[in-house]
Amino acid sequence: MMSETPSSRRPVLEPGERLAEILFGLIMVLTFTGSLSVATADRVEVRVMLVAAFGCNIAWGLIDAIMYVMGRLNERGGDRKTVLAVKRARSHAEAHALIRRNVPEVVGHELTEEAMERIRQRIAGLQVASAAPPVTGEDLRGALGVFLIVVASTLPVILPFLFMSDLRFAMRVSNGIGLLMLALIGHAYGRASGFSPWWTAGSMVVLGSVLVALTIALGG
Repeated sequence: MMSETPSSRRPVLEPGERLAEILFGLIMVLTFTGSLSVATADRVEVRVMLVAAFGCNIAWGLIDAIMYVMGRLNERGGDRKTVLAVKRARSHAEAHALIRRNVPEVVGHELTEEAMERIRQRIAGLQVASAAPPVTGEDLRGALGVFLIVVASTLPVILPFLFMSDLRFAMRVSNGIGLLMLALIGHAYGRASGFSPWWTAGSMVVLGSVLVALTIALGG
């Protein structure tokens, strides 16, 4: 619908999306490791838990990858509908209102009527595809990225169970890695979103721990 130069294209996965996928995968695997009882579990139960955790994250990664593609299609379809609506507006004022509703609020407040009219004229000259936008190579790369991130987030937490014979110590190391990953995710999220990185790091550890506890308590 609209051409993009290489420098103007959005990344296949935004930083916030990457962090969210890591968080989802981490929460999922922590619900499995957190439900394991070191007092009664044997190596067979540990092996079953590891297979279940890895298999669950593979399934979740596939679901999340499909949802990512659906989200991108919905995003582009919404852009197409907006362009068509602006082109078919009965007046310049109606077109300006449509444009203002589809830009960030802080940007919309700063746009003058002259700027809105220039945008309307640019949109009026766009060529709109007759059919809904198809799945692109970037969509598939993003979906693959989502899948790999979710699956890879499993590995640091389950590795101690693979290489340590002392189950109790392996559990402590695994929990420590999980908490460290939550803190790093929170810190990175804070830097990306403009919040205090240390505040978001602590908040993410608390929130992640609560979510894992609730999931285990509800039988997840």
